[in-house]
Amino acid sequence: MKIVNKNNFKQSMSKFATGITVVATNYESILYGKTINSFSSLSLSPPLVLFSLDNKSSKLNIFKRSKIVSINILSKDQKTISDNFAKNDPSWNKINYKILANGNPVINDCVSNLDCKITNKIKQGDHLIFICKVNKVYNNNKLNPLLYFNSKYFSR
Repeated sequence: MKIVNKNNFKQSMSKFATGITVVATNYESILYGKTINSFSSLSLSPPLVLFSLDNKSSKLNIFKRSKIVSINILSKDQKTISDNFAKNDPSWNKINYKILANGNPVINDCVSNLDCKITNKIKQGDHLIFICKVNKVYNNNKLNPLLYFNSKYFSR
C-alpha cells in the first residue's frame, strides 16, 4: 500500500470498469454534449441518477444553467461518438439523434437513454455533482455497452 496521491489514485480508479455515457442538453437552442464515465444510479424511489463534471470542464457552465439533460449510455459500436463528445468543441453533424418534446437531444442506437431533470448540484472536491430525476427511459436490450477499463476502451 502507498500513500495516496493524484497519480496512483487515478490509476486505481482506472481499474474500475465503467460504461460510457454522453450527457446532452439543449441550452438556448444550442445542443451540447459531454462524454462522461462518472455516472451512477442513486435511488430507485424516486428514480435518481448522478453524474459529475470537473470544475475545469469546458461545458460546466452550460450544464450548471441547464434544467434538463439526457444521459445516453453508449453501445459498443459508438466509440466515435464517445471520442467526439470528449473534445472541447464536439460536433453534432454526424450524430444520429432526435429531439424529445421537451427539447432534450437523445442519441440513437444507445443501450439506454434517460430523459432527466436536474434537481440538485453539489460541489465536492474538484468536481460538481449533478443529481437528476429520471422522467423517461428507453432501453435497447439487443445492444452491448461501450466499456472503459484501465484508461482505454475495453471490449470482450
